[in-house]
Amino acid sequence: MAHRVLHFFADFFVYETAKSVVVKSWSVGIINRVVQLLIILYFIGWVFMHEKGHQLRDTGIESAVMTKVKGLGKFNNRVNDVADYVVPSQGGSSFSIITSMVITANQTQGRCPETDPKFKCTTDDDCMAQLGSNLGNGIITGTCLNNTSGTTGWCEIQGWCPAEDDNVTENPMKEVENFTIFIKNSIRFPMFNVTRGNFPSSLNQSYIQKCRYNPVDHPFCPVFKVGDILRNINQSLDSITDKGGEIGININWKCNLDYNVTYCNPNYFFTRLDAAFKNSVAAKGYNFRFAKYYQSEDGTECRTLHKAKAIRFEIIVSGNAGKFNTVPFLINLVTALTSVGLATVFCDIILLNFHKGADEYKAKKFEEVSGVVSESANNRLYEGSQMSIKALEKSSNDSGTFSIGRQESHSPPNQ
Repeated sequence: MAHRVLHFFADFFVYETAKSVVVKSWSVGIINRVVQLLIILYFIGWVFMHEKGHQLRDTGIESAVMTKVKGLGKFNNRVNDVADYVVPSQGGSSFSIITSMVITANQTQGRCPETDPKFKCTTDDDCMAQLGSNLGNGIITGTCLNNTSGTTGWCEIQGWCPAEDDNVTENPMKEVENFTIFIKNSIRFPMFNVTRGNFPSSLNQSYIQKCRYNPVDHPFCPVFKVGDILRNINQSLDSITDKGGEIGININWKCNLDYNVTYCNPNYFFTRLDAAFKNSVAAKGYNFRFAKYYQSEDGTECRTLHKAKAIRFEIIVSGNAGKFNTVPFLINLVTALTSVGLATVFCDIILLNFHKGADEYKAKKFEEVSGVVSESANNRLYEGSQMSIKALEKSSNDSGTFSIGRQESHSPPNQ
């Protein structure tokens, strides 16, 4: 037991130092350089993939959006302006342009026949089965109101009467194709205290009134034509005005602040947000209802109900800013350069396990030296080292370096 403990301490208190072995092997040398080159190329690619070394980034973009729609259109035999078809009217980042509308005028609280086809009836029993249902235009009372022919009728409801009939066909407002949307977007990157707008302040009023956004000819124009947006996303005007839909206008800010801040400008992208439901029967398009209330001359509360089909626009702002930061870049650089040493580890694995000269390499690379060397041993080591130097002076100029392989033979000089 004491011997094992002593042996443990003897093995623990040792010192290891690096020993250089020069291996003159074409195959291993090529592998070493190729692995080093791949590591360096990987680092260069990594730098370019991460914004050319920009490590200090700000994704906490602050944004404000103001919109304004212009254009005149016609549906329901009347000319409509912005106040008629834009909802809500505040001009925020989300708004709708109404393309058609079913209007039910002069509704009052009372009892009347339902208009929804699923509430057709022939007897009161048909309506009693749905007594209390509130899935239609009102609450079912349980009474079947026959039509004038005395055959199929409609269940009676209690609610706003007359009930809305949204099965009527309305001609949508096709003029929406020529409507324009003015977008004013200001953003700020708080980390860098950089504030930008989506168009230069140098643009005059005359230019803004006439220009239409085009990514090539007018990239800074803040006025977008609805028809251009629809064509950009390959959408039919007829389909979206008949059923309604949702359009996304994406404003993306990607800024490299190592350059002048004037190069920090947005890119615009357009998407059909409800594309996932294009084949849906129950939830296709976009519509909503709203009512306008008033009182009749006798004081009865009345309302006009509107069911609107519309194109809903969502302004989506995103972005990030980057700026070169020395400290993380140097850390990554040192890490990459240190990783070049992996080539040595890889080549050692080959030499120690797979190379035909593995035993010779092991003998040269790993050598145990006692901490106590006698004087005579020192002399022998000294003499041996002198002989080694003379024998290998063509292969190495470092007394701590061994050379293996590809040694040239030399004939002894004439005596």
